[in-house]
Amino acid sequence: MKKFLVVFALLLVVTNNVFAQNYKTHKVKQGEKIEDIAKEYMITVNDIYAINPNAKNGLRANMVLIIPNTKVQAELNTVKELTGYKQHRVKRKETLYGIAKDYKVSADEIKKANVFLYSEPLKKGTKIRIPVFESKQVLEEVATVVDLTKPYAVLPKEGKWRVAYKFGITVEDLEALNPEMEDVLKVGDTIKVPNIPNTNEKVVDEAYDYYEVQPKEGFYRLKVKLGLERVELETLNPQLINSDLKAGMVLRIPKTKNSDVIGIISKHRLKVTNLSHSTFNPETKHIAILMPFKLNQVSLDSIQVAMNQVRKDGYLNFALEFQTGVLMALDSLKALGVSVKVDVYDTENKTSTISSLINQHNFQDLDAVIGPLSQESVEFTAQQLHVYNVPVISPVTKKVTLNSNVFQSRPSEDLLKQKVLNYFKSRDSLVNTILIFDSKSESQNEVLKTAFPEGHIVRSRKDKDGKEAHYVRQEDIVKYLKPGKNVVFLETEVSGFASNVIGTLNALNSDKTQIVLATTDLNSAFENSEVSNRHLSNLHFHFASISKSFDDEINNGFLKSYTDTYGVTPDKIAVRGFDLTMDVVLRLATSTDLYNSTIDAPLTEYIENKFEYKKTPFGGYYNNTVYLLEYNDLKIVEVKN
Repeated sequence: MKKFLVVFALLLVVTNNVFAQNYKTHKVKQGEKIEDIAKEYMITVNDIYAINPNAKNGLRANMVLIIPNTKVQAELNTVKELTGYKQHRVKRKETLYGIAKDYKVSADEIKKANVFLYSEPLKKGTKIRIPVFESKQVLEEVATVVDLTKPYAVLPKEGKWRVAYKFGITVEDLEALNPEMEDVLKVGDTIKVPNIPNTNEKVVDEAYDYYEVQPKEGFYRLKVKLGLERVELETLNPQLINSDLKAGMVLRIPKTKNSDVIGIISKHRLKVTNLSHSTFNPETKHIAILMPFKLNQVSLDSIQVAMNQVRKDGYLNFALEFQTGVLMALDSLKALGVSVKVDVYDTENKTSTISSLINQHNFQDLDAVIGPLSQESVEFTAQQLHVYNVPVISPVTKKVTLNSNVFQSRPSEDLLKQKVLNYFKSRDSLVNTILIFDSKSESQNEVLKTAFPEGHIVRSRKDKDGKEAHYVRQEDIVKYLKPGKNVVFLETEVSGFASNVIGTLNALNSDKTQIVLATTDLNSAFENSEVSNRHLSNLHFHFASISKSFDDEINNGFLKSYTDTYGVTPDKIAVRGFDLTMDVVLRLATSTDLYNSTIDAPLTEYIENKFEYKKTPFGGYYNNTVYLLEYNDLKIVEVKN
């Protein structure tokens, strides 16, 4: 009751939370030139390039530039402030330019107020909104540039290419900054590097090889040498889009067995990062939460009636639980000093409502959108926001069309299955393996039979009429057991069959004949009350999951705060709301945008969830990491590979 009242009350008011800080960053507008930005901040183009080396490869809309550290003085300037809108019906032969001139606004300002004009021509009779501005004189800060470089002490195993890649420049650029630098760097050497925030430094990912572009090499020569098309190189190295190769540039490439290729360079291990321990850039992040709260259908006359509606409506129940996690995340972000503005919108689970919200609010200015829930709603939202390059993060959908601005945060079912198979294939390929199926699961698990071709197959028994009875007997299994370790895969969606097999295996388990149970498909059959957790623990039951369970015996600030606020422990939906919101905002706070964060912070982890976004060659991003878990001593713990 307490949690429902708290969340419901918060949803009935404006949910904009702004934690302001002073900063100097600039978000690039569509068509904006580097010269215009330099003029705006009274600095040179080279000043911008020195601290934003990726800008040399071209600007793109919504790209965030870091403006060099400044001293501040005040200057009186005239600015325009939006105060409202007028309505105008388009007349015959009227043009957008002519209308803009009549109302003394720009054509671009009219387009921003009527986003359909980006893709549709002006038509007679169409009603459009004309923005109304008020001119004001305000004191604005004027920047004067200070240091564009900073000293850097070379770390162990760092050569020129590692330092250059770390700070987003070429080896040639690094040498230009340090004309007296030795050919071979030594640990502790102090050199000059671009004065960018620590959080913008790139991490070398062990999942890839790295290649230093040689003199006179173009994309065709790299295709011949590396076997990679230009689009594949651009996917792995977004800074290449709309730019040319340059000698000394360090590129990420897929792992190659041919280490003799000139230019291939080494790497170090991929690290799991909790971004809450990072240094944050000070720009205010602006995100939106889109959830089907369906407040227009909830009775406000009776709390009991409203609660009954929540219990019966799966979407509404999920939205409210998820929102509790979001609110806890906002509190944590505020405590960390992260500047974030959050708009919460009720989609009513309708694409028409989403369309209205986008048309009525400035979604083009958002850094990211979390939600909605359904596949249709996510794909519709992403399509509407594609023109603005606003990333849309799908919270829970198992499968969604990955347009270039879509982030599917829930790992795929195939990845879960593969996680289990890869683990046992790499460690226990020679161990005695038994595969237990019912008829339905066997037809769906050719991949499991292929992975363990020597595995013994046990099938569900049938009744006297030849129908599947969903049980086995000890003699069906014991004839395949061998002394020592035995790995048994159980694949079923029938709780009675799962209970029967697990009970039978537990009875056969002993010090002499050890049984490890696993499944590639954890479903409700294994979580049924008929299945004994003690048996699962005795059998060290292994499975893959998109999330792990937090240890409530460890001092957990999130758990305590949540319990104090709502009077109950958080469920997995609430924790996912917390983890996903923390990850999205902290990625924005430690990188130029969400897209670049997939390179800057490849693998992140929080309370119960981790995120490793990979880009599809011609589309969006998918979460490429899951947990392998096991029952151990009546607890569910992570299996460390």
